[in-house]
Amino acid sequence: MSTEILNMSRRSFCQTLAAGSAAAMLPGLSFAKEASKGFQLKYIVGSCMYGYKPVAEILPEVRKTGATAIDIWPKVHGDQREQVEEMGADKFRQLLAENDLTLGCITQYKLGPFGLQDEMRFAKSFGCPTMVTGGKGPRGLTGQELKKAVAEFCEQMKPHLAVAEETGVTIAIENHANNLIESPDSLKWLAELRPSKNLGIALAPYHLPQDEEQLSQLIKDLDESIAMFYAWQHGMGCMTKLPKEQELLQMPGRGELDFKPLLAALKSINYTGWTEIFMHPVPRGIPIHEETAEVTAEINRSRKYLESLLTEIG
Repeated sequence: MSTEILNMSRRSFCQTLAAGSAAAMLPGLSFAKEASKGFQLKYIVGSCMYGYKPVAEILPEVRKTGATAIDIWPKVHGDQREQVEEMGADKFRQLLAENDLTLGCITQYKLGPFGLQDEMRFAKSFGCPTMVTGGKGPRGLTGQELKKAVAEFCEQMKPHLAVAEETGVTIAIENHANNLIESPDSLKWLAELRPSKNLGIALAPYHLPQDEEQLSQLIKDLDESIAMFYAWQHGMGCMTKLPKEQELLQMPGRGELDFKPLLAALKSINYTGWTEIFMHPVPRGIPIHEETAEVTAEINRSRKYLESLLTEIG
């Protein structure tokens, strides 16, 4: 090999090595480091956890919880959607940028699944990929009656899913109590019969039997249809006023539900949707703790618990 070729080979090798080292220092390009972490949860923070606190006060807290995105809630649980409307889209976009965040979800139970078209267009302007709402329809059905009702719901959703596809939004239906989509069977039928991948599921363990084995199997059954996973358990409920320590039993790591099998199930389906550490205070609209820093610390307490379980799962 000539000296010139040898020098070129060495130079190319050094340039490649330098480029690789530089790439490893850039966000999102540390390939070896990221690969070594294995399965991870993609956290998002629900603005309602902070009650009616100002958006400008909440956004700086989000990154402190390991999250990259905010889920904006309207009244009565929070009022941040109304705050955004008042300040204007440009100002909100500026606040997101200043805090290195994205708008990951808008929760809109008030509008319902058939009233989201304008809201989806608003979401598109922010690149927001998810909208959570409830599944309207008859309640308490089982068997073939339930399957038929879910099929009818999916048919009714088609014009709204056309807008979802146009705007790049996934409408995630939560298994909320007193709705058509509330039971494990209704969730399975929704996953099977949905006419578009832009119709997904926001899975809330709180509203389901607190059985780790059943919940884990349900996660596997629903698979890629899950767009939002609420790290939320029933504890002692959220419908009557309780002492704070009892109210907080809804949070992962405080109540009796073991989240380890649920996380193992999420790992088994290679879950890539949002994970929202969550609870409801009583009355709605108050923060889960009085002080903003305490809310953030409470979310981090649960995140530490979830992360410890992920470490055990490997």
